[in-house]
Amino acid sequence: MMMMMENLCNVMQGLKPTLLMIMVQIAFAGVNLLYKLAVNDGMNLRIVVAYRFIFATAFIAPLAFFLERKKRTKMTWTILFQSFLCGLFGGALAQNFHLEAMALTSVTFTSAMANLVPAVTFIMALSFGMEKLNLRTKAGKAKIIGTMTGIGGAMILTFVKGIEIKIGSFHLNLLHHKNGVVGSNTQATISTGNAILGSICALASTISYALWLIIHAKFSEKYPTHYSSTALMSFWASLISIVFALCFERDLSEWKLGWNIRLITVAYAGIVVSGVMIAVTSWCVHMRGPLFASIFNPLMLVIVALASCTMLNEKLYLGTIIGAMLIVCGLYVVLWGKSEEMKKKNQLVPSQSSNKFGTVDIIVEDKNNHNIRNGQSQSKYVTSG
Repeated sequence: MMMMMENLCNVMQGLKPTLLMIMVQIAFAGVNLLYKLAVNDGMNLRIVVAYRFIFATAFIAPLAFFLERKKRTKMTWTILFQSFLCGLFGGALAQNFHLEAMALTSVTFTSAMANLVPAVTFIMALSFGMEKLNLRTKAGKAKIIGTMTGIGGAMILTFVKGIEIKIGSFHLNLLHHKNGVVGSNTQATISTGNAILGSICALASTISYALWLIIHAKFSEKYPTHYSSTALMSFWASLISIVFALCFERDLSEWKLGWNIRLITVAYAGIVVSGVMIAVTSWCVHMRGPLFASIFNPLMLVIVALASCTMLNEKLYLGTIIGAMLIVCGLYVVLWGKSEEMKKKNQLVPSQSSNKFGTVDIIVEDKNNHNIRNGQSQSKYVTSG
């Protein structure tokens, strides 16, 4: 009996990282759904972003102060400027574009487009000389094929609808307005203009996030304390988002938070997604590596698609499914190519001198979780939803 209990405990311990990453993806999917509900309730998109980073800063800053007070690198003007750029591109711009795309299109569409981040990041890293491409190797060919497949999937996702796929409903429409009028069907009312504009916003969000990854690769070398760097980024993102929101929305009554979906959304996004999930994902990356964490990202897309169709009264089309599948396939091909490159690099570089070489890994996560997870001397690409 004791042997069985011990074996069961060992099995559960082995499954712990997997179960935690599933929980992370459920949390990421949840914040996308809450975003849609808050927007449907009439909350200003820019105010949502501002409050998210305010809550995130309030949660992460005390953790950084107490946990890393003896580890922090001395602050310099370069570090301060790089943290500002991280807050601008990875925080304020990426999130504002992301929510604008969600308002113009659908939760499923924006969640699918988030999987393009590794492909866009690879193109930008290649342009900046941070990545090398060798078309003679399988890894080099895989990264090109994966990138092109992802872009093709995004084009299909944007311009092709096809037949409607009916999944069923729980007879629960969360987009019910207070006056008793049911929220209109989101995808049914999307015009061609809105679809194209939403796609541009989604692409702008992806580019902003990719720029953050490029900047963060340098930032993490100079400031390798992930709680403190995340707190700095959230602080700058909150300041920029507040100024940006006030430029468009000066009615202070719009900033009031009651005990409603608005408070739940910003608190959940700031504390749970940008706070608690950073620790969970960091632990999983430490235990199983960055590629292990990345393979769970499409799970968020599946959860969002099912929840949107059954609870948000959104329609699901064949073109959406095909486009999303191509993006996910492209994602995995790029990751495979990157993993093969890393294996060869690890074989060539002796373990004693491995810390002398900076490496770049691509981790795919919810783009909404703009957090920093650093290895001891490695800089990693951490991406969404």
